[in-house]
Formats: sequence, C-alpha cells, structure tokens
Amino acid sequence: MKSLKNFSYLFLILSSTSMFAQVERSRLVTLMGSKFEITLVDKDSLLAEKNIDKSIDEIRRIENLISEWKPETQISEVNRNAGIKPVKVDPEVFALTEKGIYFSNLTDGAFDISIVAMDKIWKFDDSMNELPSEESIKNSVKNVGYQNIILDKTNSTIFLKNKGMKIGFGSIGKGYAADKTRELIKSFGVKAGIINASGDISTWGTQPDGKPWAIGINNPFKDDKIAAVLYLKENAVTTSGSYEKYAEIHGKRYSHIMNPKTGYPSTGLTSVTVVGPNATMANGFSTSIMVLGKKEGLKLIKKFPEYQYLLITDSGKIIKNLNN
Repeated sequence: MKSLKNFSYLFLILSSTSMFAQVERSRLVTLMGSKFEITLVDKDSLLAEKNIDKSIDEIRRIENLISEWKPETQISEVNRNAGIKPVKVDPEVFALTEKGIYFSNLTDGAFDISIVAMDKIWKFDDSMNELPSEESIKNSVKNVGYQNIILDKTNSTIFLKNKGMKIGFGSIGKGYAADKTRELIKSFGVKAGIINASGDISTWGTQPDGKPWAIGINNPFKDDKIAAVLYLKENAVTTSGSYEKYAEIHGKRYSHIMNPKTGYPSTGLTSVTVVGPNATMANGFSTSIMVLGKKEGLKLIKKFPEYQYLLITDSGKIIKNLNN
C-alpha cells in the first residue's frame, strides 16, 4: 500500500507488487510548492528513472509559466501590469486563462482566478474567534472580478483592467500539470503511471500485474475508514476540502476555500472529490462545488455526465455518484 496520508490529502494509492517484466518506480518531490509523487510502469528501472526526470522537468516548465509567486513568470508580468497595459503570453498560458474564465462563466463567479487579489482578512491557524466585520469582508474583494480580465486572442495578450488585480492558478494549476505530464510521458511510450500532484491525480494504463490503479478516498470524519475505492485506468481524480485548513467560529466551520463573490469562506461541504477524464476540469469542478454548496454544486456536476463525484458534508453525510 502506498499511503499519501502524510501529504494531508484524501487519497491513498493502493498498488500491488510487480510479478511481470515491467518495473514500477516512484519518486516523491516538491514542485509548485506542493508534494508530487510520480509513479511510472516502464521497461526497466533506468528508463523509468529517466522518464521520471522528464516528468519533473515538465512540471517545472509549467510552474515557470504560471506561478504568481515567481517574479520571472508570464503571470507575474501580467499581474505587475494590472491597470497599465496588456501583456503578451504564450498560447498555453492564454488557453489556461481562458479555462479559468470558462469556469467563472459556468458558475456565475463562484470560481475566479482573480481571487488571489483578495485581502487576507481570514485566519485559518486557530487564531480567529470572531468573524471579520461586514465592511472589511465587503472591501476584501474589491480587486476580484473575472469580468475585468481582458483577453485578446489575436495578439495573445492578457490585460487586468484595474490596478491591484492579480490572477493565479492555485485552483487548477496542479491538475493541469498532472494532465500535461501524463500527456508528455505517454508520448514517450510509457504504458502506465500516476502523476499525483498533492492529491490531484492523473492516471493511465494499469499496474504491472494488469490490474487497474486502486485509489482510496479517505473519510476525514473517520480516520480508519475509506469513503470509496476508485479503480482507474485512463482517468483523473481531484479533491477540494476544508477538512484540515479551516476556522471554527461559534460552532460553525469556515473553509479556507473562499467565495470570490462574497468574501466569505465556503460552508456546508467538508470535501468534494471529482472523477473524470481530465484533472484540470475535475479541479475546476471540485473547487466550484465547494463554493457553490451541495444543492447548486450537484446541479452543476450533473450537467457533465462524464464526471462523477463524492461529496462529504460538514455533518459527515456522503453523497456520491461513482461507477466504480
């Protein structure tokens, strides 16, 4: 059993020992500020290790395009020029920004890549015992608003209309990195693997014994229980949750996942797991559903039947639609 519990994420990856000619190799690294575990099934150990190196290079390449924390990236350049001028970006950066705005339109702003400009008035370190004032909450979102992200496809430019705006891809970036790495490594002829970006997972192929990858979803209310086991080949699974990072005020739990429209943390759901063909999309759905809540979140995901879900409410109730 490979346990990701020390990552503080919901996933356990359950793997069998190889009895066949192919070898399975794994490596744990820190990338994009998070823990990544890269597991490949390859022809021999040397080739597997070389392809893991290529996986790491691909994730670093993506980080060096989209990180808002590194001053040399294109996204940082976009943010520095907020309210000043459009910035030309690579087609890949432009397309990912389009994907972010797609989710904003889909959810009427419950998902918003400009949320990184929100004032940090909420504390999730056990130090808060009172809600911030309504005025400070209202003011905290003054620089948030996907409607003010201006895209020019002809010139491949991004312009943030107002000074103080910022965009970032914390909500879909790791899922995107997992997808792109899977795509690259498959192109080298690697028949199977898992790219696990701190719980945002892309898989393909099978374990060396021919069995599908088995991924257990932990129940944060019951440490010794698994809420479900997923059997995956070419697939992706992501989770958004408040089960570790939250504030509890007057008996009510407030998630670190914020509503970009209101300035309030999401409530009602402790975790949302989404399963489907694409980790970028699954990432967008899991984040959006956390903000939308159970009723509106289920309305959204049911419009996309290729994506399955498992929701755990703040009371511990499990709501799921899984084919596994």
